[in-house]
Amino acid sequence: MMKTYSIIPLILFLAFSSQKEVHTRKITGTVISVEDKLPIPGVNVLLKGTSNGTTTDIDGKYTLYVPQSGGKLVFTYIGFGTKEVKIGSSNVINMRLEPDNVQLEEVIVTGRPNLFNRKIKSGKRAEMAAPAQYDMDISFGHYQREPNITHNTEEYDAINENIFHAALRNPLSTFSIDVDAASYANIRRFINNGMQPPKDAVRIEEMVNYFNYDYTGPKDEHPFAVHTEISTAPWNEKHRLVHIGLQGKKIPTENLPASNLVFLLDVSGSMNAPNKLPLLKSAFKLLVNNLREEDRVAIVVYAGAAGTVLPSTPGSSKQKILEALDQLSAGGSTAGGAGINLAYRIAKQNFVKGGNNRVILATDGDFNVGESSNAAMERLIEEKRQDGVFLTVLGFGMGNYKDSKMEILADKGNGNYAYIDNIREANKVLVNEFGGTLFTIAKDVKLQIEFNPTKVQAYRLIGYENRVLRDEDFNNDKKDAGELGSGHTVTALYEIIPDGVESDFSPLDELRYQEIKIDPKAKKSKELMTIKLRYKRPDENISSLIEHPVIDGQTELATTSDNFRWSAAVASFGMLLRESEFSGDASYESVIRMAQGAKGEDKEGYRSEFIGMVRTFQVVATR
Repeated sequence: MMKTYSIIPLILFLAFSSQKEVHTRKITGTVISVEDKLPIPGVNVLLKGTSNGTTTDIDGKYTLYVPQSGGKLVFTYIGFGTKEVKIGSSNVINMRLEPDNVQLEEVIVTGRPNLFNRKIKSGKRAEMAAPAQYDMDISFGHYQREPNITHNTEEYDAINENIFHAALRNPLSTFSIDVDAASYANIRRFINNGMQPPKDAVRIEEMVNYFNYDYTGPKDEHPFAVHTEISTAPWNEKHRLVHIGLQGKKIPTENLPASNLVFLLDVSGSMNAPNKLPLLKSAFKLLVNNLREEDRVAIVVYAGAAGTVLPSTPGSSKQKILEALDQLSAGGSTAGGAGINLAYRIAKQNFVKGGNNRVILATDGDFNVGESSNAAMERLIEEKRQDGVFLTVLGFGMGNYKDSKMEILADKGNGNYAYIDNIREANKVLVNEFGGTLFTIAKDVKLQIEFNPTKVQAYRLIGYENRVLRDEDFNNDKKDAGELGSGHTVTALYEIIPDGVESDFSPLDELRYQEIKIDPKAKKSKELMTIKLRYKRPDENISSLIEHPVIDGQTELATTSDNFRWSAAVASFGMLLRESEFSGDASYESVIRMAQGAKGEDKEGYRSEFIGMVRTFQVVATR
């Protein structure tokens, strides 16, 4: 993506200047649906003919600074008709949007829980690729003029799907946990706009882990509990599916340690789009409103250079923090490395011993000044994490989105990674999952599974391709791995070919120089496999070990838990999106059927949204 370069003073002026200039006025209002009179979060509110815009918050409210001379406001949201209104003498402009019933597939509007079942027709399907010189606003289903964008430069690391391994020759499978959910939200914005997600954007473990599961918490000294379940693989009745679930200890918000947070915000020119900086500001306001008196926040921004907008400020000074966010505007190139250095330095200066010390980076990932390559950024973050400061990465926007870079930063920075495509997702990550997103209860969590070759012919780990570790890494406490937050769940799935089952799996030839022998005890054992886990407490460097043997109880698929069937349905859909060679009998209809039967209580409506998304993709996949 082309960037606008300018001298550093000008860039800093653009970064720190307020929208509240002498000749502006503040417009506020609420957007609701004509159909059910409910507020609509995530509506795009734009001053016509400019890039000055914002989005409605979780209550459908918005604030926008406009010239005294007025103009027109444009209100857009996917599935609703676009409305324009002339700015008159009133500083309050409320809007009622009508569902667009023109044509095309059924979609589910996302918003508050009681909005989730509102079904409408959307006549604003996006084309498979955005036209040249337009940036498609995925969150809100329309095209926003962006003269600087001439082509799509999104980047995703290649994923080579895990294959089956013979349990006799390769009895160990070792990987790091992954609590990130960015991939799910990212592919959702493709599908909601009628587009096929890139295969390498589909990380199945992040799709599965987007959802919470009903696991019981730990009852011993460990910070998480281990749960397992085994049944038939829905896409291949000859195979077995192993479900492994971890439930992190839930710490009430009032009992969480004090937070020392540094917001590291990208205000470069590439963030000058309604679904980037305006959405970013709305998202962080949600977080600020949940801060406690003992928490502290500093704000660092970067464009062509990095600077401090707000020194470390107590959470009780919410208005001061919110005003600092309101001041931000976008312009200039992207010196991400300089911003990271400054943010970590401020976090270290205000370090809270025993507290939650964290940098929260919000960006589209398009770094282009200073240290910007994946390797350079990886080395920088690995160096900074030694100070005991954790990292949360929040991705925004499209067209120039750098998923590969942001995943590396979160992975190497003892952190997590989410993609924010609308205000509801911001509320999920920064409010509903506040503890899990920001408070680590266990770090460097690794799993190693040993399969019993008398029971298992072959196995494959579903997803986690970029989290696979060498077997020797399991006992190496210097090897970095994933972090688990307060109340977080982690789910992993293995597909197993039982011993004696005919399959297309091709084992290796017999070895010429050595013989592999099976311990006679293995033949007598009922154990299918043994799970071993290693983890460290956040302030420790020596790991603890948990062992968990697993026996196949021959449970029928129909009698498995909602946890099992839901994770299997999501994994099936992920394999279909990736056009996996292992998808077997999986189909969109079978995914919908299984998901509907495993939806459970679904208080927040995320599972209903998934089912609607699969239905929508059926149309995309067959057109």
